[in-house]
Amino acid sequence: MKRILIVDDQNGIRLLLQEVFRREGHEPLLAKNGFEALEKFREETPDCVLLDMKMPGMDGIEVLREIKAASPGTPVLMMTAYGEQEQIDAAKELGASGYFTKPFDIHELKDAVAVLLG
Repeated sequence: MKRILIVDDQNGIRLLLQEVFRREGHEPLLAKNGFEALEKFREETPDCVLLDMKMPGMDGIEVLREIKAASPGTPVLMMTAYGEQEQIDAAKELGASGYFTKPFDIHELKDAVAVLLG
């Protein structure tokens, strides 16, 4: 069982992904903002992170920077509803493993996570 940290300010997205990855046999960890995400990351050391790019307070780029500083090998998939190329490029430069534009195909997301988790 792998731990997957799901970070999104939209409750519906968190709950959907929680259910999907629980059914896949993983342990989903949920965070509704960047501050909560970093706290859970430090406490739980997840195997993979699904990270929303746009959140109030601390955005996904800031969270990604902190995660990669603490654990460069942890795979992080970014999620964005905006598809802003500048933000996507910044995420890639910081070491994001990839990104998905909302609404995403849940099967493609599951497959990408499976590859990252090996």
